[in-house]
Amino acid sequence: MTRTMATIGSKWKPIIIYALGERTLRFGQILVRIEIISKKVLTDQLKELEEDGIINRIAYKEIPPRVEYHLTEKGLELLPILNLMTLWNAKYSEQE
Repeated sequence: MTRTMATIGSKWKPIIIYALGERTLRFGQILVRIEIISKKVLTDQLKELEEDGIINRIAYKEIPPRVEYHLTEKGLELLPILNLMTLWNAKYSEQE
């Protein structure tokens, strides 16, 4: 559990993983989906997720530069867990 939380336990990493889901998104598209995150924090979190093998970053040699992100197999395995957490939240949010 400690290693898992060290990998995805920040405030933003699970949200970024959930926002990516099974699709490929550019930086700006992720930023739009997570409106309250700053560009710097998103950049830092994406770098850490890439280092941990959760996401892949693909940089295209174009002008203007284009960078896309998608979940690796390792990252995709987290989606069912995050979906369960979302369902758990919905269940208990309704009771309040």
